[in-house]
Amino acid sequence: MKILICDVEDWEKGRFQGLSESHEVVFCTRKLSAETVEQAPDAEVLSGFIHSPLDATLLEKLPKLEFVATRSTGYDHIDLDYCREHGITVSNVPTYGDNTVAEHVFGLILTISHRLAEALDRTRKGDFSQAGLQGFDLLGKTLGVVGTGSIGRHVIRIARGFGMKVLAFDVQAREELARKLGFRYTSMEELLEASDIVTLHVPATPKTRHLIGEKQFGQMKTGCVLINTSRGTVVDVQALIEAIASGTVAAAGLDVLPEEPAVREEAELLRKAFRDRHNLEALLADHILLRMRNVYVTPHSAFNTREAVERILDTTIENIERFASGQPQNVVAGP
Repeated sequence: MKILICDVEDWEKGRFQGLSESHEVVFCTRKLSAETVEQAPDAEVLSGFIHSPLDATLLEKLPKLEFVATRSTGYDHIDLDYCREHGITVSNVPTYGDNTVAEHVFGLILTISHRLAEALDRTRKGDFSQAGLQGFDLLGKTLGVVGTGSIGRHVIRIARGFGMKVLAFDVQAREELARKLGFRYTSMEELLEASDIVTLHVPATPKTRHLIGEKQFGQMKTGCVLINTSRGTVVDVQALIEAIASGTVAAAGLDVLPEEPAVREEAELLRKAFRDRHNLEALLADHILLRMRNVYVTPHSAFNTREAVERILDTTIENIERFASGQPQNVVAGP
């Protein structure tokens, strides 16, 4: 089979070399686009990353495509309806960085609670004063975890290690898990009202779009902290800006924004195609958040440790090999 692997770093190519023994492998260091697929328009297998949108326009350029192996857990960047209609199987990487993302969550929390960004910036300038750098302890604080899947569970374990109280909300409560890890399931409203810090761990679906919006911010404890390492669309960013301005949210740690790919494409703003494709109000809100001093944004890098990426590559290779043998695994869409 001919395999096109996009958005790949040089060190990652070595992990895929085993596929070359039985297949023709084409590498592209750039992210997936109409231009990059021209390197292998007859590809039967395609592998890209989460920030490489796979819409119908792009998929149409690969008429021989049979299999998409996304190097991510999420697959909302892929036009699954098109894949089903054209007999294309899609597989993801269900788990790879549960502990990795959970650790990033606490990196953001500690950055906020100990005012680390401001402190580091100040000392780099030779200023060792402590004025305005007073933070807060995590011990005894209440953490609200929305979504108790694999990542949420790791977050809870770490929180308990800090001596935090944990409330959780999930559409499928696991009471045995709650007893084992020492947390309590509650309603979303109670979680928002009682939590000092709220962290989100849900997928991007129509039901989770703007899961945290104006109503939910109105229910939050004044001065709370919001952490989002799930998907940008889960939070209504315009409502978040208003919540920060009013003091309802004291600070936010965000690894995702709803229009984060577009932030990198500002030169395209005047093109009609760009205006049609992107929500400019959300894009403007993203830029406002990036410049607020009590908002800490990382570039969708919560997953990005050497160990987690290696796990992604290993599972992706296995997904491709299993599909080639007629036994696809981790299938999220198929003919």
